[in-house]
Amino acid sequence: MAIRPTPPTARRSTLFVNSVEKALGVLDLFDSSRPRLTLSQIAALADMDMSAAQRFAHTLTELGYLDKDPETKNYSLSPQVFDLSYRYQSSHELIHRAAPYIQQLSLQSGETANLTVLHGNEIVYVYRILGQHMLNVKTVLGARQPAYCTAPGLAMMAWLPEEQVEAILSTSELVAHTPYTVVDPKAIRRRLVEVRASGHAHTEEEYLLGAISTSAAVRDSQGRVAGAVNLAAAKHRWKPADGARIADLVISTASAVQGR
Repeated sequence: MAIRPTPPTARRSTLFVNSVEKALGVLDLFDSSRPRLTLSQIAALADMDMSAAQRFAHTLTELGYLDKDPETKNYSLSPQVFDLSYRYQSSHELIHRAAPYIQQLSLQSGETANLTVLHGNEIVYVYRILGQHMLNVKTVLGARQPAYCTAPGLAMMAWLPEEQVEAILSTSELVAHTPYTVVDPKAIRRRLVEVRASGHAHTEEEYLLGAISTSAAVRDSQGRVAGAVNLAAAKHRWKPADGARIADLVISTASAVQGR
């Protein structure tokens, strides 16, 4: 589960509202491994006393963000949480601009095409068109993955200022998600040079076994990274001879999005 980053106390502004942080922290407790929680579980996981947990849970329920089962008294996220996602998607200019091109990319390739953005040291899937073959049911809109070992992450990192690259590497837990994950910072930096030279990033089974991905960054009119386009496919359908064609499709799609 991705936890919302908390600013160090010493660097917090006097404008920082602690109660808002705690309320959002309660929502962050729920995920696929914890779809329902009791009040005592909320208190323990959020590191607050029962009285505070009750007040936050009650307030979030009254506001519509939590549902409370009348029989079990368990809490769960309500459909209203989707409102935030909808508002993000409907107000995001890049998503509107990229959508028709992502759809066309999926049609041309027959594979799943995605638009991702960088948030901290992770990529976030913000638009997705499924191809003819389902690759990974857990990768849905809003899903997060590490930037350092994913094709979209590497594609975006290649165009970031050096200090931002270092910030991503220093705050990432550089673990081997598979036997093929590149975790050495020096090796990752060398990859970024290659990605920038070729215009695209390519990964094979580095985050998920059996998954292959090719990606190109989308930049704004000032050359700043705005997001990344990528195609994802299963390894058993991947033909190395198609690599150049797929790379060209992804690069041309990214160029069309940023040039529209």
